[in-house]
Amino acid sequence: MTLLDFLLLLLIAAICGAVGQAITGFTRGGCLVATGVGFVGALIGTWIGRSLGLPALFVVNLGGTEFPVVWSILGSAVFVAVVSLLSGGRR
Repeated sequence: MTLLDFLLLLLIAAICGAVGQAITGFTRGGCLVATGVGFVGALIGTWIGRSLGLPALFVVNLGGTEFPVVWSILGSAVFVAVVSLLSGGRR
């Protein structure tokens, strides 16, 4: 994986995390938080998809690394919803 592949992967994770945050309506932090949420969402979403036996719908392959976009967005939304519930939502 080259540096450009890694930077593109970070960009895709940031977009997926931001979309996941927008779905739930709960945002804290900026671009770095959205990137982290995107990666955690990819882990959670992939785990949920495999547990249910569902296929990956849209996978981006960069430098041999596969990033599941749809599962990342859904996992991000689930992760942000749980964080929102635990932190008390908006104040």
